[in-house]
Amino acid sequence: MSLLGQPAPDFTLPSSVGDPVTLSSYRGQKHVVLVFYPLDFSPVCSMQLPEYSGRQDDFADAGAVILGVNRDSVHAHRAWAAEYGIEVPLLADMTLTVARLYGVAIDERGISARAVFLIDKEGVVRFEHVEKATGDYTVRPEVVLNQIKAL
Repeated sequence: MSLLGQPAPDFTLPSSVGDPVTLSSYRGQKHVVLVFYPLDFSPVCSMQLPEYSGRQDDFADAGAVILGVNRDSVHAHRAWAAEYGIEVPLLADMTLTVARLYGVAIDERGISARAVFLIDKEGVVRFEHVEKATGDYTVRPEVVLNQIKAL
């Protein structure tokens, strides 16, 4: 199920950085990069999210925000962010409801796939990539930044 060219499913989730985050609150203001990842403290995720976080100034310059999403709790997110220097909001999708809306829930494992969605300022999905295996990490920040610049 591709969401490309479709309105992004809206949601509100608890965040590691304070108040809950509602996707539609960015509409008309910022592009949103949704980074779904399987688990806090796992090896590949502990490369991916710090790498995206480290490029957040480049994303901000391109008019975008980065939001990490997985099934871990806000408490786990905060501990992981503190340990790995992750500054982007990490959203707690503990029931995988949002992962299901985006077609990336792996229900039998209780996690989401590793996936990246670029949602433009109008709230439309303009880029999506779901990794074939949860251990794969092929869509680096540069790829997404180039997609934003092409909008």
